[in-house]
Order: sequence, then structure tokens, then C-alpha cells
Amino acid sequence: MARKKKKSAGVAGDAWLVTFGDLVTLLLTFFVLLLSMSSMDKSVLTKITFFSDDLGQLSVRSAGRIPQRIKMIVQALEKPWEILEKKERLKDMFFPDDVIPPEISRSTLMENLEIMQRPEGVALVLTDKLLFPSGGSELNPAAKQLLSVVGEVMGFMDAPVNVSGYSDAVGGDSEANYRLSGERALSVMEFFLELGLRNERFSVSGYGPNWALADNTTELGRSQNRRVEILLKTTPWLGAYVR
Repeated sequence: MARKKKKSAGVAGDAWLVTFGDLVTLLLTFFVLLLSMSSMDKSVLTKITFFSDDLGQLSVRSAGRIPQRIKMIVQALEKPWEILEKKERLKDMFFPDDVIPPEISRSTLMENLEIMQRPEGVALVLTDKLLFPSGGSELNPAAKQLLSVVGEVMGFMDAPVNVSGYSDAVGGDSEANYRLSGERALSVMEFFLELGLRNERFSVSGYGPNWALADNTTELGRSQNRRVEILLKTTPWLGAYVR
């Protein structure tokens, strides 16, 4: 009578290989995941950092050495919905007495400077009285001094900027009004670029007599409508950054 073969102990003894194989597979999956995360689009990561709580609108490059005054301005610009409550304080922070050109009094500056909330962020509104000669589009020396202060703040931010020009309603919907408003906006933008700010951050617009802020039937109203708006887009739609 033939002997019964003994059951092989090898099958049971090799069961650990299954567990080991599962572990190796999990580790491989983990490392592939890490590799895919490390190769994410850097532009997307940069824009996410732009909204981080610790840096806010501060540029990553400059967050460690930002002057205290500018840091306070940037923090205020991060919350445009509070601008109406603090715009006079923000004006004082932007333009303390030691940066105002001697040919412009503080009262004249305050009368011709406005800070407004926009859906995209905060707009600094300067009338042509602060910036240009009558009917001209070339910045005067005092204007360059004022805009240098604004440019200094922009240098510590990554927010996109739109510079838009406006005219009063004299001459109506004429080509001359659109041309002058566009040339004035372009002069302001070009000055910011001369300061070393990145050109890809900027856009420029000329709206002529459209979107008036004040009554065009009075001289005071017309003077308020002849303006340049510098829109700091501190609250952009996140989806706009996805490439």
C-alpha cells in the first residue's frame, strides 16, 4: 500500500510574502504620490501662497524685510470691504508729511485723492490736478514723487494692477477725450515700469467721459472726473489663476 504524501509546509510558510508584497505596493504608491505633488504647476502654487494667511498680499520675495509702514498699508488693502471705515487713515499712511512734494499742500492732496472700494480690490483715485498740466499727458515732477510712494508699496505686493484714465464731459463722446484719458493712464503705467515693477502685472484703460464720479455740470465736478484710477486687484477670483 502506497504511502500518503505529506502536505507541503511551503505554502503556509510563504504567506508572509503576500503581506510583504502589499506593503511594497503601498510604499510605491506613496512615493508616486509625493513625486506627482512635487511636480505641480509652480504658477498655481505661487497663487495659492498669494492668499496664505501668514503673508496675505505681501510678496514672498519681500515679506522678510518689508518696512512697518508699508506692511500696515498692505494689510489694510487686503480688506477692501473695510476701506470706507479707514480710508482717511490709509491716505495718511500712504502720504505722510515727509513724502508730500513741497508744491502740494496736504489739503490740496486730500481734496484730489480718493480711495475707493472696487469688486476687484482697492482703487487710488488721483485727479489731473495732482498729475498733469492742463490738457497734457506728461507727468509733472510732483506727480512722479507721489507715484513713487505708490510704486514703493506695489513693490511689496504681487497683486495685478489696472491703470485707467478718465476725462470730463466737455467735448462729449469725442475721440480727443478717449485719446487724452488713455495717454494719461499710459504715462502713469510707464512710470511704474520705470520704477522696476513687472510689466506683466499691469493693464491700462482709457474711458474718456464714461463712469463719471461727480456732476459734470459744475467745475468742481468736472475737475473730480478728470482723473486716473490705480486699481490694486487684491481680491481676484481664484479661478482666474488656473492655467
